[in-house]
Amino acid sequence: MNTETINTFFALLSFAALGVAVAVPVLVVIARRDPGGAAAGLLADLRPLALWLAFAIAAVATAGSLYYSEVEGFAPCVLCWYQRIVMYPLALILGIATFRGDHRVKVYAVPLAVIGAAIALYHYQLELFPEQGSGVCDIAVPCTARWFEVFGFVSLAFMALTGFLAIIALGSIAGPRHTPAGDDEHSPTHL
Repeated sequence: MNTETINTFFALLSFAALGVAVAVPVLVVIARRDPGGAAAGLLADLRPLALWLAFAIAAVATAGSLYYSEVEGFAPCVLCWYQRIVMYPLALILGIATFRGDHRVKVYAVPLAVIGAAIALYHYQLELFPEQGSGVCDIAVPCTARWFEVFGFVSLAFMALTGFLAIIALGSIAGPRHTPAGDDEHSPTHL
């Protein structure tokens, strides 16, 4: 496979992650308004899979970042390193929690993903508006440079951002499957 095909593949995965990051909160809002409705049932079905999906996203993001730096030779900038400092442990923590069935990991994973998303958002806006410069950027590997751009706007920082957002959304709802039960703390509408 050539680099362009791989870039497109990862860009499409980032769209899927963005879809998850948008769909999950929408489902939560709809399920809260109609606890016995289809959205609540879908949310209840998604809850036990959420941890697996969050782990898969973190693992793919980790593998992707390693591919780009170690195979393609893209040197990570300072902000890329900060995002890696957050994503790599997330892959490990979510992986262990997934295999142990420990849904309480969201107490640790979601705040970590929020930090990663904030860094990725800042990085992405630096790419969009490079005239800002940045005090954290290295001259040799500037944070404003894009190694590639797919569909006119998808960069590595965008991919990281969508991955973190999807992990936040999935981590927030992760738990065992329960049927809608009003105000029960384990109902599908409870975060």
